[in-house]
Amino acid sequence: MTLDTLPPRRPDRTGDGTDARRPSSGPIRRVGVARERREDSGLPRRSLIVALVLACVTLMVIDRASGGSSPVDPVRDGVGEVISPIQDAASTVLHPIVSIPGALRTNGQLRSRIADLQSQNAALSARLAESGYDANRVAELRQLRAMAGDIGYALVTARVEAVGSAQSFDDTVTIDAGSSSGLHPDMTVVNGSGLVGRIVSVTSHSATVLLISDTDSTVGGRIGDNMKLGMVHGQGRMDSDGSLDLDLLDQTVVPRVGQSVVTWGSQGGTPYVSGVPIGKVVKVYQSLRETSYRAVLQPYVDLTSLDTVGVVVPSGTASADIEADGSLTGNAR
Repeated sequence: MTLDTLPPRRPDRTGDGTDARRPSSGPIRRVGVARERREDSGLPRRSLIVALVLACVTLMVIDRASGGSSPVDPVRDGVGEVISPIQDAASTVLHPIVSIPGALRTNGQLRSRIADLQSQNAALSARLAESGYDANRVAELRQLRAMAGDIGYALVTARVEAVGSAQSFDDTVTIDAGSSSGLHPDMTVVNGSGLVGRIVSVTSHSATVLLISDTDSTVGGRIGDNMKLGMVHGQGRMDSDGSLDLDLLDQTVVPRVGQSVVTWGSQGGTPYVSGVPIGKVVKVYQSLRETSYRAVLQPYVDLTSLDTVGVVVPSGTASADIEADGSLTGNAR
């Protein structure tokens, strides 16, 4: 009898005809795959996290229970000495960057504030300019009232609205009062300082005034302290160097520098009323051939800055703004 020592062979097929070597189609569980994946992901083990949390809690309890002399203090101080320079350096580097939004907001606020201040400054400057102009007008009106009292006539006030030549004259101004205010040619025009000129033409609401500086202007004058008479002629200049010539009727009289000259007046007060200041003597010339003297006057009125003027009218005139005693009427403007 012969013994077969070979291991029995596994049948290739089962009784139902399937291949016995093929694994069954059921699910196959692979143990340890999830653990391998967690290890491969690089995440700390759960036990390590728990240990760290327990260590932190333990340190906190020890630090709390130790009071002022905690064993953690040296560690805390050492970490602070290491971290503090890093924090300072980071703060120095990052501060300009972090401050950019605030700087932008502050810059916008400053620009808005500057714009507001500039607007306020412009408004205050305008008010200051207006207050200066109003103050000058009030001063001129006050001087006109004094002039009316000095010459004993009422005045119709008007404002100069144009300067230039008119008709055949060179030195003229246009005022904003005319025939509707009772004005007509050959009326005396003054301001608070003295004689301005005379009216040469009128319309319903305006009038043209011939200035005493015009070469066609001739005014009868009188030296105030000796009552000597003469004729005052314009030299055709309105600027600050403009002057007037005085020819005395008595050629033996020598005018003196500083003497005041006023109008001697015309019959019926036209074109000039008497007693209105014209100017003062600033120079005296002698003519050797004619043995006569000629005086140069500086007018009292600055003809380059005329604004409010007064036209001389008889006291009691309905259109008068200032009465002969210097009082204001209801017409004052």
